[in-house]
Amino acid sequence: MNIDLLIKMANEISAYFAAEPDAEQAAKDVAGHLKRYWEPRMRRQMIMYYEERQGAGLSELALRGVGLLAAAEATHDIGGRHESMSN
Repeated sequence: MNIDLLIKMANEISAYFAAEPDAEQAAKDVAGHLKRYWEPRMRRQMIMYYEERQGAGLSELALRGVGLLAAAEATHDIGGRHESMSN
């Protein structure tokens, strides 16, 4: 998928969760949404972009959410392959 479209989608998702008064919870909500509703290929592409380009173009909240997602995915990486994260 086009990374610009993924960035746009992540920013739109983060704009929705920006109403949450607790900034840490808002970032967790963004990460949770990406985990639940984005297919694994989309998540992997966004995480690679986050790691390679430091998330350029992502809003501050989207950046924090993707960072949480990347950290969670990294803890589920077993033997070089990603395990599905359970809900």
